[in-house]
Amino acid sequence: MSKFLFYPGCSMESNALAYHESLMAIRDSLGIDLVEIEDWNCCGATEYLGVSLVPAYALIARNLALAVKQSNGSRTVVASCSACYLNLAKADHYMAERPLLGEKVNEALAAGGLEYQAGSLDIRHLLDVIINEVGLDRVRDQVVKPLKGLRVAPYLGCMVPRPDYNKHWSDAEHPNELDRLLKALGAEVIDFPLKTHCCGGHMTQISPDTAFEMIGRLLVSAHEYHADVIATVCPMCQLNLDAYQGEALHYLRAQGRSSDYKIPILFFTQLMGVAFGRDPGKLGFGREFVNASQAMSRIGVETPTGEESQPQPRRKKATGLPMPVMPGQTGEEE
Repeated sequence: MSKFLFYPGCSMESNALAYHESLMAIRDSLGIDLVEIEDWNCCGATEYLGVSLVPAYALIARNLALAVKQSNGSRTVVASCSACYLNLAKADHYMAERPLLGEKVNEALAAGGLEYQAGSLDIRHLLDVIINEVGLDRVRDQVVKPLKGLRVAPYLGCMVPRPDYNKHWSDAEHPNELDRLLKALGAEVIDFPLKTHCCGGHMTQISPDTAFEMIGRLLVSAHEYHADVIATVCPMCQLNLDAYQGEALHYLRAQGRSSDYKIPILFFTQLMGVAFGRDPGKLGFGREFVNASQAMSRIGVETPTGEESQPQPRRKKATGLPMPVMPGQTGEEE
């Protein structure tokens, strides 16, 4: 069994619980041991790097410093969240490329008795590890219920394949890793030309119409290619396309554009779990806003509805670093 250090990120404890549950359900079948980094903290997501550079990279690099202390021979850090993966990879890259930045970040880390030397770790996304370390032959060997007849749109989002600092991906604009994995599960993978287009990120909170246009474009494309579901590797992408799907389609209807459809948005690990014969109730099905029951029934898989599922929140850490606060904000809840 291959051992990796695992950085789950905040979303795996909240909106992406289905991602966490399905990953934990299939990891033994993949032969991977994911050892969670102890006392990890939020990576700052996308906002903090635009607020204050050194504190933001110090926040990210703290996780890398903790991983080095815990490594015990393993130097690969696996992140399942695309934003987390990109932030960790950026911190490692820019601390090496910009020595002054690395020096300032380590000065901040020293206040907590930590340091990180760039290049000490290999930062990998979960999908990359499954494709290039576990291998598709092992994936195929675990398939007991092929996803034959399920038309899937493979959606990576914009943060996974670029910038590709360590050349882990086949192509920056049209990577084939998720396509290949889904085909190994027996799914019918559609040609999805928008697979690396942005979902809008946090534009839903800044400019909703812009966000709904971006989300709607992805949904329309998947629908035009007759996708039954969209498979994603990113919690933010899943949240936007799932939770804001109704509003995005309403936005399209208001403009006179056809939107009389709903498309379930699932994590690729959930589809892996189904193909591996796992109980859908233990793969996070039923947590999605756009219920996947009808789509999955087309291949003879019965999944829970939202009413049937009983979400069990993952344990919370007793202590941790505070979330970053924008200038002028108190950080206190209203």
